[in-house]
Amino acid sequence: MSRKRSTDEADELLARLRTLTAQVREQAELQRSLVELAVALQRGMLPGDMPDAPGFDVAVQYSPAFHGLNVGGDWYDAFWMPDGRIGLSIGDVQGHNIEAAAFMGQVRVGLRALASVTSEPGELLSRTNDLLLSLGAGLFATCTFMRLDPSTGVLESARAGHIPCVWATADGKSGIAEDEGGPPLGIDGGQDYPVTRYRLSTGGVFVLLTDGVVEGPSLSLDEGLDQVVRLAGVAAVAGMDAGSLAAAVIKGAERVGHEDDAAVLVVGHAETDLRR
Repeated sequence: MSRKRSTDEADELLARLRTLTAQVREQAELQRSLVELAVALQRGMLPGDMPDAPGFDVAVQYSPAFHGLNVGGDWYDAFWMPDGRIGLSIGDVQGHNIEAAAFMGQVRVGLRALASVTSEPGELLSRTNDLLLSLGAGLFATCTFMRLDPSTGVLESARAGHIPCVWATADGKSGIAEDEGGPPLGIDGGQDYPVTRYRLSTGGVFVLLTDGVVEGPSLSLDEGLDQVVRLAGVAAVAGMDAGSLAAAVIKGAERVGHEDDAAVLVVGHAETDLRR
């Protein structure tokens, strides 16, 4: 082989390597842009300020976890409803991509919009379920929706395939809510969602969360929920505010070892007992 031919082949190889390197860089830039778009979409669809009612404290913590294009669809929300009560929702959309993030926005907005038609939690989830099916997205979501009456402290809860919430009272009692629940949203039409009534007493808290907080490679669901039960119990006895408890719960999520979103919504009652 002549020296000239060897040099020509080396130059050709270097040229091909430069082309491949440029293509890899282009793909990396495209992927980074898509990730940034998905994260911005996800965060832009989540609410800002929480409702402020005398004697009640609502706080949230949210930790998005993404790897490559795997962006989750967890959400939380809290808002005033036309009847003067507060709507609280938390949920998780199937999938980890831009479509899941967009569907998350549809679910949250759908719940808010339909709350102006009915604030009854079970009917609200049923109507939202039918709405999502009519959109034909082919995705589903788990969700818990609660309606809080600030004048009485009564909480009414309906659950659509979502993990149960955790409660604690100032006298040291704590546990996992045992409401019946129904199927996830977006699977089958005409579903009923049973409603369970609770009462938030002085110093009491309710913790709504997504499975990224309590379940993963390093922690089973039961272990994760037990961990939150203990935290909530200690917080209620110590008189910890909702924001501090939410921060402690999301901190505990680090033990899960997951690659999923983690969302926590805490509602607490810090003043004197309300009349029944």
